[in-house]
Amino acid sequence: MMLAARNLSVQVFRRYRGRVPTQDAPAEPRWLTAEQQRAWRAYLRFGAALDEALDRQLQRDAGMPHAYYMVLAMLSEAPGRTLRMSDLARITSSSPSRLSHAVSRLEERGWVRRDRHPTDRRGALAVLTDAGLEALVAAAPGHVAAVREAMFDRLDDDQVTALRLVFEQLTDEGPAGGAG
Repeated sequence: MMLAARNLSVQVFRRYRGRVPTQDAPAEPRWLTAEQQRAWRAYLRFGAALDEALDRQLQRDAGMPHAYYMVLAMLSEAPGRTLRMSDLARITSSSPSRLSHAVSRLEERGWVRRDRHPTDRRGALAVLTDAGLEALVAAAPGHVAAVREAMFDRLDDDQVTALRLVFEQLTDEGPAGGAG
């Protein structure tokens, strides 16, 4: 049990780049302000609703969950439609075991294949097949329509820019990335 807790705190530390409180933190937590609490809960509600809407649309129209669509999309954008499994897991925010399961299901459909890495015997590559690209191309218009309806059609250009800047800052991709 202790090892599991330590592994979890190492994963959290890596995920948040060491910016999480430690056990040495003061006893009194820094509670969220009323406005921060409203923002946090709105984010959670929207994130859950968006995930559900996108998954439902893709299941209905393309017979695949959103997670599989993301695997196909990320492979389609990679050089040679190929990525190391470890890189694909990172890009899709999946655990290696969850990604391996998804790739196995996509292999069954003939949409992805696994190849050995040419120089690293331990490494495996995921490759988007022509059939997988066709499935992605067929699914993309409905997916984009669902994203627009759930999110972007409700925002003006200034709000989209503000949202992008907030998310870039929170993921360390923006101008303040690396600071903090």
